Amino acid sequence: MRGFAASVVAWQQRHGRHDLPWQASRDPYRVWLAEVMLQQTQVAAVIPYYRRFLERFPDVGTLAAASQDEVLRLWSGLGYYARGRNLHAAARALAAAGEFPRTADGLRKLPGVGRTTAGAIAVFAFGRRAAILDGNVKRVLARCFGVQGEARQWALAERLLPRRDLRTYTQALMDLGATVCARARPDCDRCPVARGCVARREGRIGELPASRARKALPTRRATWYVHLQAGKVLLERRREAGLWGGLWTFPERRLRGAKITRRLPALEHGFTHFRLRAQPVLCAAPGNAAPGQLWLDLADAPGAAVPTPVRRVLRALLPGGTHQPA
Repeated sequence: MRGFAASVVAWQQRHGRHDLPWQASRDPYRVWLAEVMLQQTQVAAVIPYYRRFLERFPDVGTLAAASQDEVLRLWSGLGYYARGRNLHAAARALAAAGEFPRTADGLRKLPGVGRTTAGAIAVFAFGRRAAILDGNVKRVLARCFGVQGEARQWALAERLLPRRDLRTYTQALMDLGATVCARARPDCDRCPVARGCVARREGRIGELPASRARKALPTRRATWYVHLQAGKVLLERRREAGLWGGLWTFPERRLRGAKITRRLPALEHGFTHFRLRAQPVLCAAPGNAAPGQLWLDLADAPGAAVPTPVRRVLRALLPGGTHQPA
């Protein structure tokens, strides 16, 4: 382990990423926002959402004062929508408290903030001594030291923390895993710790970290009733505990008196534990909406807090789209 931290810090200063929009900030709000968005999501996908959020919600107060519907509308397309709901709940808790917790333990009490996210915020915003263990860091530690198992890797991550340059070191681990020690075809010739890497020395790069056996994903099927009337479309708000909680989607029950006009092309959408196969069905509908449902102008609906596959159907129904109603 000797020299590991110094090696990755030196590498980061010369070869790491330095142009990410949140890197120069020590504002805990901006750091927290970035770290929550980066959970299970690649940097390239996060950047435009991060910028849009800051433009609309420049601080905790404006985010806390917004409605959940507006927050989810801006989050729409980034996926893992519980993060958006937790972000809003945490903002309200922070606004009530009047300040951010300054320790990793305190940060973990916020909705949606786990051990790694709390550690990253504590390091980048407050310069605290805290470890992280996201997917990139796990891969680096597993290969370099031959250590697997979350408990052992957390212990190793804690022992490796340097006495100084904590921000640079933490960013280095993430960058090293993202750009050099990649899951497939790692670029070992560019790695600053390749000389001591257990996986490289023992010819186990493809084995470490051990991948979990992939299970065949089950398919869930749903019928979406796309009710149209006088240039409006009927959307239904999902319960927070379920899939796409808090977002607006097509009803899965047909309104009484609605007449089916035609079936639209089916579409599939992948989730972590299953695949959804949805069959949209176009309906000419009466004007009655049930509780939790809302008629929206079709032109405005794609900009509402709707999940990506619903937005695809809505856009296809607009003038020039592929599924315009007759």
